[in-house]
Order: sequence, then C-alpha cells, then structure tokens
Amino acid sequence: MIWHMFGKWIQSYRDLPLKINQWANVVRWELRTRAFLRSSEFLWQEGHTAHASEAEADQCARQMLDVYSDVCRESLAMPVIKGTKSPTERFAGAQETYTIEALMQNGWALQSGTSHFLGQNFAKAFGVVFQNAKNEQEHVWATSWGVSTRLVGALVMTHSDDAGLVLPPAIAPMQVVVVPISKGEEKAPEEHAALMEFVDKAVGLMEASGVRVHVDTRFSLRPGNKYFEWERKGIPLRLEAGPRDMAASTMLCASRLGGDKEPLQVDETFGTSIRAKLDAMQGALYDAAEQRLREQTLEGYSYAEMAAALESGKMGLYLVPWADDAENEKAIKTETKATIRCFPFDEQHKAEGQDCFYSGRPATHMAIFARAF
Repeated sequence: MIWHMFGKWIQSYRDLPLKINQWANVVRWELRTRAFLRSSEFLWQEGHTAHASEAEADQCARQMLDVYSDVCRESLAMPVIKGTKSPTERFAGAQETYTIEALMQNGWALQSGTSHFLGQNFAKAFGVVFQNAKNEQEHVWATSWGVSTRLVGALVMTHSDDAGLVLPPAIAPMQVVVVPISKGEEKAPEEHAALMEFVDKAVGLMEASGVRVHVDTRFSLRPGNKYFEWERKGIPLRLEAGPRDMAASTMLCASRLGGDKEPLQVDETFGTSIRAKLDAMQGALYDAAEQRLREQTLEGYSYAEMAAALESGKMGLYLVPWADDAENEKAIKTETKATIRCFPFDEQHKAEGQDCFYSGRPATHMAIFARAF
C-alpha cells in the first residue's frame, strides 16, 4: 500500500526525502505463539522512507537504529548491541539489515528492533522513480524500520523476578503508589480526614517534581493484599502512611528492588527525594542488565567449545571470528540451535588476522552466535 502511494506522490527530487510512519496491527501465521514475542496479532510501529541518494537512505536507516537503541537504553533500562545481520538473516529485499540485540536473563538473545537499507530494490519492483536535478529519471533509494510489542516481552524478561513484574520508572504508568492505612471514614472520621489531608500534601509535593502517583483508597482491602498486588505489577516505589507516620510527618518507602523500606520525611524536599530515588532505580536496573550482558558475552571459544557449552546449558552471546558462509551458518543452527544474531559494529576490528572458529578460513567478521527467542 505504501509503495503504491509512493509511486503516486513522488515525481521530482523536490518531493524527497519522503518519510511515512504508521502504527498498525499485524496478523501473522505463527506455528507456536509466545506472549508478546510471537503472537498471531501484534501492534507495531513501522516507517518507510524514500530518498534521492544512496548515502542519505543508509544514513536514515542507521539513524533509526540509533533511535531504537536510545529508547531501549534510556526508557527500558535495557542495553542492546547494535550491528548488521548476516546475509542469511537479512530482511528479504534489503541490501543491509541493521539490528539491536538484547540479552534476556536466561542467557538467550532477543532481536529487539530492526532497520533496513533497501537500496533501490523495492523502487524497481514498484516502479517508483523521480526526476533528479539533472532532469534524469532515477529510482528512489529506500529504507524501512520497525519495533513492536515484542519490546514489552523484552522489558518483562530483562527486569522481572519471581515476585512479578519490575517496571523501570521511566516507563511505569504509575511510578509511586501510596497506601493510606486507615480504619476508614465511618469508624474514625476525624483521623481518616487528617490522614488523607496528609496524603494529599505528599502527593502534591511528588507531582510538583514530575512524579506519576496513584493513591490506593480501597480501604475494604487489607494493606498486605495491596502490597502484594502492587509488587506483582512492578510499581517502582510504594509509600505507606498510617496515623503514626502522619504524627511523625513521615511515610514508609518500599522499593521494588530488594524490598528495602525506609521512613522519609514529608517536607519541602520530599518530592525531589522521591524523584532522586526513581532516577537511582532507573540507573540500577540498567547497570544490572549491562553487567549481565558484559558477563555473558563470551569470547575465545572454539566451535566445539561453544557447542558443548550450549549443550550443557551455558547460554550467552558467543563472540567469535567468522568467515561468512550460508551453508556453515545453517549447519551450526542445525547442530546447536544457535544463530548469528549480528555482526556487532564495535567489534569488527577484532576480525583482522583471525581464522574462522568453524571453518578455519580467514575471518571476514566478528559474529555473535546465541540461542534466541
């Protein structure tokens, strides 16, 4: 549909670049579905662009990969590796597929976003041409890129624990939940009113610091039931306040990371203190994921050693010298269930002078092999 419209919209170099972005639901046939990762229907964002030059199109594809990487790192607290896909794993019709790969807690990789430099292949297939500055007809150069609700699955598998979901504060719909502990308006009306006034003051201070707050006023439920629910939902911070806390002008703050509790003074610095705790939690989540990525990126393995390690359950990202060969890549996948996740941008200098860990031929790339979702 988009390329059909590109053919109608594009006539001159003055119409370029043309960039289209859409959010759409997609239905795909999946033999085995997996929540968020391989569902029959999913929501995704996809972009399509047309350009007057090869260099501009490739720059756009790389720029979008950087955007996706920034979203994962800054919002999801999820480090990713940027690189190119092998020709076997490349998007059909693309000249180059750029990817961000993340590591899940079980040591498996997850492709978390892709950006494709399409060259002129799609333009030729759909007959999309433009008149360049020399009054010559030329096919446009194109890109496409996208991420999907797969990122939700990535978020769950990167940070969550046996107690439930863990949400990085940057993307948590509710960053703080306040649980007032009251006998209720009917049993102790004056005490209840004073407590809620105290809670409103604390909420105001937090909202003034840009914190997203929810007050749990379900007084028919026991506090313990509420704590359990909000922990499972991954809310970063929980604040508890009862009559004794109100008398001391404090709230008990419980962190979703580790469950540590500490009293916080509800004064003019309260909002900024909560904001600082959320920022620290965001950083701690990223640091933990980055350390896991660093520790489970494994180098110096021969093919036999990698195959044996995978068979024994030692999952991770195996960074190895590789002589690109589709048949060898297929054989490794059959034997170990591991695939080339990418040729990481930052590691290609290491290939020089090395021999392929599988064939023994001179290496053409440094490749990351891993089992993947």
